Amino acid sequence: MNRKTLVLPAVVGLLAPALAACGASGDESDGRAAIVVGTTDQFVTSKDNPAPLDPAIGYEAAVWNVLRQTVQTLTHVPRGGGEPVPEAAESCTFTDTQNERYRCRLRAGLKFADGKPITADDVKYSIDRVIRINAANGPVALLANIDTVETKGEREVIFHLRTPDATFPYKLATPVAGIVPRSKYAAKSARTGFQVDGSGPYTMKPEVENHRVVKVLFTRNPHYKGDLKVRNDEVELDLFPDAKKMGKALDGKKIDMMTRTMSPEQSRQLLENPENGINLTEMPGLAVRFLGFDTKDPAVKNKAVRQAMAQVIDRGEIASKVYGTTAEPLYSLIPSGITAHTNSFYNKYGEPSTAKAAAILRAAGIDTPVKLTLHYTTDHFGTGTATEFEALKKQFNDTGLFDVTVQGTPWEKYRPAQVRGDYAVYGMGWFPDFPDPDNFTAPFLDRNNFLNSPYKSDLAQKALIPQSRRESDRSASAKTFQRLQDIVAQDVPVLPIWQSKQYVASREGLTGVEWAVNSSADLQLWELADGTA
Repeated sequence: MNRKTLVLPAVVGLLAPALAACGASGDESDGRAAIVVGTTDQFVTSKDNPAPLDPAIGYEAAVWNVLRQTVQTLTHVPRGGGEPVPEAAESCTFTDTQNERYRCRLRAGLKFADGKPITADDVKYSIDRVIRINAANGPVALLANIDTVETKGEREVIFHLRTPDATFPYKLATPVAGIVPRSKYAAKSARTGFQVDGSGPYTMKPEVENHRVVKVLFTRNPHYKGDLKVRNDEVELDLFPDAKKMGKALDGKKIDMMTRTMSPEQSRQLLENPENGINLTEMPGLAVRFLGFDTKDPAVKNKAVRQAMAQVIDRGEIASKVYGTTAEPLYSLIPSGITAHTNSFYNKYGEPSTAKAAAILRAAGIDTPVKLTLHYTTDHFGTGTATEFEALKKQFNDTGLFDVTVQGTPWEKYRPAQVRGDYAVYGMGWFPDFPDPDNFTAPFLDRNNFLNSPYKSDLAQKALIPQSRRESDRSASAKTFQRLQDIVAQDVPVLPIWQSKQYVASREGLTGVEWAVNSSADLQLWELADGTA
């Protein structure tokens, strides 16, 4: 979800000298031709998730980082940010003043990777398919405002929206709106397994062991026709079980770059003690971490409990002691760097205060200590998560107002349990689909929100969110978003904790690293090149 009126992803710092003319990929002794990128992302098929890489199903940053390389969208957010521009389309525009009708014209000669022509009917089929499948907690909410998709001839597609939505061009730039071949993707059912087919810059071939992807080879698509400039012929994505093993692979010249998610210790070490032959690139980050609440659960149903938690949490301590330079405190769902950000939680609660939290609980007639379990995933958001939740437990318990325990669960089981409502309090992260304030509010507060939260604000859903989407000039909606942030601080359906900074480590000789990950943590592998070439 990548929307732009705002942040231009500036490259903050290369800690080593300018990229040199030799690197792992250029070392003839290792016999590798492909640029190799490491990640700790995991892709597993299971009974609960048999089709993790289907664009109608997958709604995680890791999944989208595979889809973006292989499935083409009508628009895309250009390098460096800004308004979406045509990608598979040659032109796209709203054709009315209310932002309710959006027309795109396809590029001439557009083809899938197998050489078959792409027509407007393929675009309509792909969009209608996502809406028809309507996957629970999938990305369909991004397309929910589409009333009908109309085609004219072989190259023109017109989207008729139910309500005005100035963010729609950004939604079309996300993989949920990817164009897929109907011969590979059934109209009413998900495509199981790990294969992805489309018309993007690469074809892909996954290597699978025990229902788990261990590698993905991306090869330049000879039929690709779009706005992206592909600077390499092959990129191999290697999946590691943890950041430590990924780091050893970089040190051993087995990979050229390691990206999400480096551990805080790795980033800190490379910042303080740069290594010869390895560059550390810092990039803007918009990912946020927060506690979510099942607001119907008896333990946290009374918002006074949630407000008291917001009153005592020390975000600065979590950010500095657990994550160091890789995180900064967050006092709103909308992170700093995004238009309309305001520190609503700080404005309401100020500095951490046990006395104020006690007064909140006492006024609501709540007995203390309040017994809670904080749930977190052990293998999805990086190695610092367990340490973070131990620190949170200590902060809450040290007040004497709470009796908190923590429980870690692998993501494969954690996410289904969270969606079912098994957890009263749980930790989650959000990687934006597009960097617009809408994408940090609507997914949490609107109907069919991605947390499956029972929390509901009529003011947010029926008035403020629709009102914000009418504004083509996104800065004009700042006051509306301020009200949405204040509602979150008052009702605390979620409790923001910190926002990330992004670091990527790479071997000298690899160029394009500063563009290969954008502020929304999207991988853009086409930007990478071997500096020796």
